[in-house]
Amino acid sequence: MNVIWLAAAAFLGGVATGLLGWCDSQEQFVLRKFMGSLLRALFSGMVFAVTSRWTSNMDLAVILILAFLSGAGVDVLGNRISGAIKAGVKGKGGD
Repeated sequence: MNVIWLAAAAFLGGVATGLLGWCDSQEQFVLRKFMGSLLRALFSGMVFAVTSRWTSNMDLAVILILAFLSGAGVDVLGNRISGAIKAGVKGKGGD
């Protein structure tokens, strides 16, 4: 049962970061743009749930906080990598 909570916490961390990024951009909500955050959050939740057996000696509250933060971190990192790739493609196309 703890595995489900860990996966949900990591997923919610990624979703929260995606929603905060959308609020910060002040753009109209576009589901297509938000899908990347959802996919990264889902991936983070699955990875954290699979690797949760290594954290069995820690307190559940601490593990849930770490799962939330890791989900948020995966989404932020994914957005930065995506932005860098887009900027590199635009830079090469304009030469």
